[in-house]
Amino acid sequence: MDISNRQLLQGVNLYLVGMMGSGKTTVGDLLAQRLGYNFLDTDNLISQAASKSISEIFATEGEAAFRQLETKILSEVSSYKNLTIATGGGIVKSQFNWSYLRHGIVVWLDVPVEVLYSRLQGDRTRPLLQNSNPFAKLKAILEERRPFYANADVHINIDIQDTPEQVTILVLREIKRVLGLSHS
Repeated sequence: MDISNRQLLQGVNLYLVGMMGSGKTTVGDLLAQRLGYNFLDTDNLISQAASKSISEIFATEGEAAFRQLETKILSEVSSYKNLTIATGGGIVKSQFNWSYLRHGIVVWLDVPVEVLYSRLQGDRTRPLLQNSNPFAKLKAILEERRPFYANADVHINIDIQDTPEQVTILVLREIKRVLGLSHS
């Protein structure tokens, strides 16, 4: 039985989780196109709702205020269907957020810290990396979040040579496998 990508999820949302720089936005947009879904990025929605950049929210209101807004946005988007949603890297830390994430299929884009660091070098828009040793900070954040990411329904290990298109195909294949629609 060959099932189309559109029929695959039957309207169930797809949530992409993983570290900053893991490709959630790029792959999420490609997945949405393949599924015939709409694409949302929670960080973009938070910026729009607050009329501030993520960096400005962290600087003026702090991480706790950002996390509250993040949960509010997640609660709103989870009430819709046919969405592929790129989440902020820390969204998984709140057990309450998992009550929303569990309404869909959660995909962890797992990228080695060295690759993340090379992708994020020079990026001044990441408030959690504005410190004297961004590599060590990135590694510490990943180690802290790894047990939370491991709760995802689908775990995708990404290598440095994997293109966004290859990752998209891998995600769709793994979703089919997890849903029992594949024999591989």
